[in-house]
Amino acid sequence: MTRDHVIILPGGGYGRLSDNEAEPIVEWLETLGLSASVFRYPVRTQHPAVVDAIRGEIRARRDAGADRIALLGFSAGGHAAGHAALAPGGSDRERVDLAILCYPVVSMMLDTHRESRQNLIGLDASPELRAATSVDLLVHPKAPPFFVWHTAEDAVVPVQHAYLLGMALAAAQVPHALHVFERGKHGLNLAKGAGEAERWTELCADWLREQGWLA
Repeated sequence: MTRDHVIILPGGGYGRLSDNEAEPIVEWLETLGLSASVFRYPVRTQHPAVVDAIRGEIRARRDAGADRIALLGFSAGGHAAGHAALAPGGSDRERVDLAILCYPVVSMMLDTHRESRQNLIGLDASPELRAATSVDLLVHPKAPPFFVWHTAEDAVVPVQHAYLLGMALAAAQVPHALHVFERGKHGLNLAKGAGEAERWTELCADWLREQGWLA
């Protein structure tokens, strides 16, 4: 029997970690029959500390018996999830099998959501470093499948971030699902009572089933 585990990465602009995007997500995944845990990665620390820490957590989960590992991240945690899934230099034991990104920060080339950029690489980062930490620019044909969702009226992390990632995944022919809901503010987490965006958990569960993670 394959043992699967989901590592949850809360958002918070790389300056803090959101409790609303932590244990409540574990509880939801457990209702689906999945093993899950929150990883409170280091914040207010410069790249590559976050990616290195996430890779260490992936190794620890494999040592604990996980065969397949998914990363599920929100906002800046979505950036961390996508970055760890795609950044070069990782070992086979640090490989990610799936990535789920919820209203993610994607591009460090954009001027939007400066807080994440300031905390991770600094506002004076070189164009080369900004490119090297932009998730969309790291996509490659052997990337794991991605599930991405966002809202069109997100005023904190504009939906352009999700579109950039979706285009990159499509260009590299990486299996993916991209859902954009018209309404919904930033930071919806499970989006209960938020209208159409509330469907993201159902859509994600269906996608996980298609990926062979749910019965």
